[in-house]
Amino acid sequence: MARIAASAPFTPDRNVPGLIVKFGDYPLHHGGVGAIRSLGRLGVPMYAITEDRYTPAAASRHLTGAFPWPTTGTEEPERLVEGLLRVGRRIGRPAVLIPTDEEAAVLIAEHQDELSGERTGFGGFLFPRVEAELPRRLASKQGLHGLCVEHGIASPDATFPESPADVAEFASRARFPVVAKNREAFMRRKCPAVHGTTRIETPGGLLALARDWGERPGVILQEYLPREEAEDWIVHAYFDANSVPRAMFTGVKVRSWPPHAGMTSNAYVVDNPELADLAARFIKQIGFTGIIDLDLRFDRRDGQYKLLDFNPRMGAQFRLFENESEIDVVRAMHLDLTGRVVPEGDQRAGHRYVVENIDLPALLAYRRSGYTTPHAPARASGTELAWLAADDMKPFFTMLARFVRPGVKHLYQLWRTRRRGSTAAM
Repeated sequence: MARIAASAPFTPDRNVPGLIVKFGDYPLHHGGVGAIRSLGRLGVPMYAITEDRYTPAAASRHLTGAFPWPTTGTEEPERLVEGLLRVGRRIGRPAVLIPTDEEAAVLIAEHQDELSGERTGFGGFLFPRVEAELPRRLASKQGLHGLCVEHGIASPDATFPESPADVAEFASRARFPVVAKNREAFMRRKCPAVHGTTRIETPGGLLALARDWGERPGVILQEYLPREEAEDWIVHAYFDANSVPRAMFTGVKVRSWPPHAGMTSNAYVVDNPELADLAARFIKQIGFTGIIDLDLRFDRRDGQYKLLDFNPRMGAQFRLFENESEIDVVRAMHLDLTGRVVPEGDQRAGHRYVVENIDLPALLAYRRSGYTTPHAPARASGTELAWLAADDMKPFFTMLARFVRPGVKHLYQLWRTRRRGSTAAM
């Protein structure tokens, strides 16, 4: 039985379960574990789609049931919808969907009618209704850039080459270094042009890399924002059916892995009304509803917050953020979709979040970096660990058991990064 938090100043609808939805092979996902704990501690029955029965999420004592379903994120949408409906029928009653990746968020948005209503056989899933095409556009680097231009939101200068000739023309005029990213979020699982955010130092390096991109390069080539002149910020929020924020949080990212381009490994809650207002205005303009996870970089050279990524779903580090009423974005969504009031309150400024398995290599890498976070508090008011929890220990030990091989890979990547840096300095 899940432990019910007696201190919570609100009562969720415990007759409505939550379902963690993910399509892809990434079993060590602390965000899913965080969502299971967040609602499970309140007595909400929690279910999860997992790679197998031995993932950290499946090991949580707050999980009512796991549905092992190995997927890659490349399956036909019809197959994924039917599989999701089968899971719903096994749960046997309406459940709130909590997507943890872009594939899931886009699938839900593009198949809203099929996933809701009595025709499903169990009453249908609950999720924020949104313009069907919007999550896909937000998850696309090109689509997001277009929305930023359309609504006057600062973002790094970018180009979207359509041919090798476009790449060559860009290389002849661009100021290096530049950054290459996969144009579409889904390319990372199918046939990625680059493996994550890639910094390219020279025109020759760009042309060499582009030899493997084919006739239609699936990349975005973006202005590089010097880390010595920047600070990384994050915004997590939940917006209701009228695109009004019911929970809004801002924080500063201290470290990530891979360095400066990957998942947050260490971050602090920091009040930033300017950034919160920018995010709220943008969401209202585009009419988004649901949970968001934004990555922005503050460019000290021109004093602007530049939007890098818009994740139209729960972020892995969402448990960093909670207000004085003990509301995080997952709790806010469940309360709102079940007709409950979402309690307001100030965010717990100064709180810290640490992802144990990736923050150590990140710390070693950042020691040689010129990146600083002047807005991070000198001392944390409290710390939330991604994996270790006194009331739910099994996910931590399951993570350790499965982390050996990825952990060695992380350290190898760090060694290669430091070796390249040493060679470049010679």
